[in-house]
Amino acid sequence: MTTLENSVIFDKGELITNDYFIGNAYLKMLVPEDTVYNCPIGNVTFEPGARNNWHIHDGGQILLVTGGTGYYQEEGQPAKLLKEGDVVTIPKDVKHWHGATKDSWFVHLAISTNVELGGTTWLEPVSDEHYDKL
Repeated sequence: MTTLENSVIFDKGELITNDYFIGNAYLKMLVPEDTVYNCPIGNVTFEPGARNNWHIHDGGQILLVTGGTGYYQEEGQPAKLLKEGDVVTIPKDVKHWHGATKDSWFVHLAISTNVELGGTTWLEPVSDEHYDKL
């Protein structure tokens, strides 16, 4: 099992306690949402097996993978295996999810784009049945 507890570039932050994640994930906002920079950036750390629900960003999103291995999947497409150094550009209004593999921590910077278009619409969880097939 890959562990990143001592090799994360940024502080892993606080445990996320909403209903939009399966498993434990942590968030440290590096650049808050504001009207000065208009580009929120969060460091998201997923424990092995953790993932977020399907969701849509009204303005799009960019993921910069900084550690571990994880998945990114758009609706109707096969899941992509992600590793350190990968960059994912997610167009606005594309239904997707991302999270760790079963045996590795996964860390990425999540950059919200075009935030003036709106926020995130959270949808259904990624089922265990779906995830276990990856």
